Amino acid sequence: MGKTVTEKILAAHLVEGSLTRGAEIGIRIDQTLTQDATGTMAYLEFEATGIPRVKTELSVCYVDHNLVQSDFRNADDHRFLQSMARRYGLYFSPPGNGISHQIHLERFGVPGKTLLGSDSHTPTGGGLGMIAIGAGGLDVAMAMAGKPFNLVMPKIYGIKLTNHLAPWVSARDVLLEVLRRLSVKGGVGYIMEYFGPGVATLSATDRASITNFGAELGATTSVFPSDANTLAFLESQGRVGDWTEIIADPDASYDEVMEIDLATLEPLIACPSSPDKVVPVREAAGKPVAQVLIGSCSNSSLRDLLVVAKTLESRPVSVDVSFEINPGSRQVLENLTAMGDMLTLVRAGARVHQAGCLGCIGMGQAPATGAISLRTFPRNFPGRSGTKDDQVYLCSPETAVAAAITGKITDPRELGEYPACTLPAKYLPGDQRIEPPLADGSGVAIIRGPNIAAFPEFTPLPETWEGTVLLKVGDNITTDHIMPAGAKILPLRSNIPAIAEFVFNSVDEGFVARARATNSGLVVGGDNYGQGSSREHAALAPRYLGVQVKLVKSFARIHKANLINFGILPLTFANPADYERVEQGAAVTLPDIRKAIARGAEEVEVRVGTFFFKARLEVSARHREILLAGGLLNWAKGKS
Repeated sequence: MGKTVTEKILAAHLVEGSLTRGAEIGIRIDQTLTQDATGTMAYLEFEATGIPRVKTELSVCYVDHNLVQSDFRNADDHRFLQSMARRYGLYFSPPGNGISHQIHLERFGVPGKTLLGSDSHTPTGGGLGMIAIGAGGLDVAMAMAGKPFNLVMPKIYGIKLTNHLAPWVSARDVLLEVLRRLSVKGGVGYIMEYFGPGVATLSATDRASITNFGAELGATTSVFPSDANTLAFLESQGRVGDWTEIIADPDASYDEVMEIDLATLEPLIACPSSPDKVVPVREAAGKPVAQVLIGSCSNSSLRDLLVVAKTLESRPVSVDVSFEINPGSRQVLENLTAMGDMLTLVRAGARVHQAGCLGCIGMGQAPATGAISLRTFPRNFPGRSGTKDDQVYLCSPETAVAAAITGKITDPRELGEYPACTLPAKYLPGDQRIEPPLADGSGVAIIRGPNIAAFPEFTPLPETWEGTVLLKVGDNITTDHIMPAGAKILPLRSNIPAIAEFVFNSVDEGFVARARATNSGLVVGGDNYGQGSSREHAALAPRYLGVQVKLVKSFARIHKANLINFGILPLTFANPADYERVEQGAAVTLPDIRKAIARGAEEVEVRVGTFFFKARLEVSARHREILLAGGLLNWAKGKS
């Protein structure tokens, strides 16, 4: 039987296990990326391994999240990251240079390679035919140390594309359609692989928008073949030597298949406050809009901003709209300026910001109270924008610019003829500020500001665990709920004692005080617990507060891995009905839990008050060793 693109790349990188669905495998990681919000902790973790230099083919340290320097902390962290990159052999991309995923696509992504990133939108690289996976910072630190990345071999969901997109419909609408069909948890346990004749109609940056936004499905990653369009993109970047053709065999087989006729798609929009609340734009049309943001790692390529500029050539922005542009990279800025289209944006009334994540991570650009904000971002979780009870809609650049012009949600097809956009055959590289690795960084001193705190040490689970239900929550709890982002909290990412003060702050302001009072607690949750960002702080900070158990109906992939990495027991209800019987404040006992973990028990006994029930512990043998050791770092040190 023929192989899919996924199977070909994984087979070439397999170092542990076999490509059997549901079995744990270990793969060699060629490249890593970090961003500053997660990177500070990842490098402290790498430093703790004692390894003198990264062992990957290529690793890049990006600064793109914590760009607002309201005090010394972000600036200090940036210097720390630069010194870490120099010391340990990484490329360094400084603040203002751009978003990690956009730059990596432009300057470093290589078809057929594996990429592990401490950001959930790392699958952007799948647009070039990479297996690019988001993970917690500790997993990335281990990859930089030369260790394999372990995961459960996913099923492969084939998405067959036919025909081509109509005018005013773009790649963004493709993934909005997939989200409409599958929901934010529909991709859990899968790699999404795109195939079919419609693939040839999509450029590399179109594909990257789809694979990036595919993170919202809960999928392990998403991938396209590497073909003539991939080659054309790498040629435009002056990197033709990096191209390799990687296509699925004609008789390749997928575990599930979905077919999308691109010609039938229309402009779509995700309503507040979840990426899968998708409707046609025409059904939401007419609502007044106060803010329009175009950018983020999903839609900040030159193509995306060029179509916006061309649409605005003869049209001003409504005086009722704050219209803002977040370019994806310095390369995008340089080329847009050289082509003359930056002037169009400025004259039309755009506020053009530095290249970076900005409002997508709650770093400024919060909308007004009660106002609608249209964004080309990948997430609209409640309050993520920085405004409580926000009304954030997610859409394509075409739909966004239509709203900016009219001052209301508008089907962009009403604007008339679709603008002609011609991309340059050769891009200005825009990489002058990227600092390459030193040949020998052993003499470089690490610069540590006062906000850098030592990595905490954790003790293993006791023989019998006893604790209190500190919090009970419902379905689709995101890592934003657990560990909020924003300009106030993000600067604390390198200081676990300080950032731990904000755990579950938006859900229950009394959580931290209760956790400190007990120092031995658990959290109870519903389905898809921990969806969203890869931020390991959503596991690390609760662990610092004494949380050693999470008991839920189901977990999101990255969060479950992060829990294990920090020695938190990830249990699921064997009978989901038992969720109703566990109340906040209840005393819980896990009798002989260490023995149960050690003997490989897939179900463990949970005692709540006077009743007992079973919970499932669905982890690998390797994970059991990590849990018994109290976390991945403890386990790795024991192996050395």
